[in-house]
Amino acid sequence: MPTDASLTYADLSLTVSEAGTGRPVLVLHGGGGPATVTGLAQHLSRTAHTITPVHPGWDGTPRPAWLTSVEDLARVYLHTLRERELRDVLVVGSSLGGWIAADMAARDSTGTISGLVLIDAVGVEVDAEPIADIFALDARGVAELSWHDSDRYYLDPADIAGDELARRQANMATMRVLAGDPYMHDPELLPRLGRIQVPTLLLWGESDRVVTPAYGAAYAEAFGDGRLEIVPEAGHLPHIEQPDATYALIEAHLDRTSTRSHPS
Repeated sequence: MPTDASLTYADLSLTVSEAGTGRPVLVLHGGGGPATVTGLAQHLSRTAHTITPVHPGWDGTPRPAWLTSVEDLARVYLHTLRERELRDVLVVGSSLGGWIAADMAARDSTGTISGLVLIDAVGVEVDAEPIADIFALDARGVAELSWHDSDRYYLDPADIAGDELARRQANMATMRVLAGDPYMHDPELLPRLGRIQVPTLLLWGESDRVVTPAYGAAYAEAFGDGRLEIVPEAGHLPHIEQPDATYALIEAHLDRTSTRSHPS
């Protein structure tokens, strides 16, 4: 596996979408794949330069054999930002993407990242609030835990086209490799979060039962400068169920954390 000091990634080809101009915003999707953050990235591109990668192994993209953890992804994305000489980067991550964002900030030694937004993120272990085991649930069970209005968003696997179902199954298989053991968390991440001093906004759907708002509150408290905001009538993906409320909170954080508009 490449290290922080010697990253070449000759065998890694990232699939990245970019749009807009202005402050760089890295948008990291969760286990559901890049489609889950398409609307969010498009909205942010109105006022920022959005960079939205597909995590290697999702949606049919190749994953090198050495890339087997969220830590590896965090190293890859930090390297990418530094290689492009980007500064004042806001990193926005949904679910698994929030875990990646937190790990990136914990190992950012050059001040590349100036703000974080974690949307119903996984990645840490909170004893009283265990992360739901989505691998053990059927599609209906996952929908019940993930959405405020599960009837609206549930899709019966029998009604999904074969190629789309195969894509979803392959994405889940990749997530098992990267985040299945230990399940959806890094035991060493939580104590490292206190060293992260960039302003960190944690957005949480009030109806999320994959990772509860109480889990989000414990997550927020671990950061050096963390703040929790609850989005009403939303579950694990508030940017999809309640986009207007979610976007407004992110935009305010985007403005508040910019080192260019608020120089030290």
